[in-house]
Amino acid sequence: MSTKPVRANDPTSDAGVARVDMKFEIVVIPVSDVDRAKEFYGRLGWRLDADYDNGKDFRVIQFTPQGSGCSIIFGKNVTPAAPGSAQGLYLIVSDIQAAHKALLDRGVEITEVFHDSAGVYAGTDEPYLFGRVRVSGPVAATLGIRTADPHPNDQGSP
Repeated sequence: MSTKPVRANDPTSDAGVARVDMKFEIVVIPVSDVDRAKEFYGRLGWRLDADYDNGKDFRVIQFTPQGSGCSIIFGKNVTPAAPGSAQGLYLIVSDIQAAHKALLDRGVEITEVFHDSAGVYAGTDEPYLFGRVRVSGPVAATLGIRTADPHPNDQGSP
């Protein structure tokens, strides 16, 4: 048996370490057309926090969704990432039906909300989850959504 002390991974277990609140506040979205992106996020009803243009080769725009502690920024020379390359971003809402109606009322073109066989909202995440799938059941088949193979190691042997 080892008598070597082991440090816990829990930072609160060390009384000598001060706790510091950490918040995720900004997501950079690479865009090809800054003005079109600004118009789109404005149409969503998000709060415009900043639109700074240095008059030369730099412009940054910041929007915050209602009730969110995290904002998005985009602009000219804000990021070297390719436009349209952002993946795995989720906007979480408290009422999917109300959010859907509000977006439609603002003239945003969006798909219909759909639910799985148990009546729970289930949306396709492809390509956002890099090919992983979270929708299954008869609704997925009806909508033509690729579902996870229930037997991924089965080689189809008789």
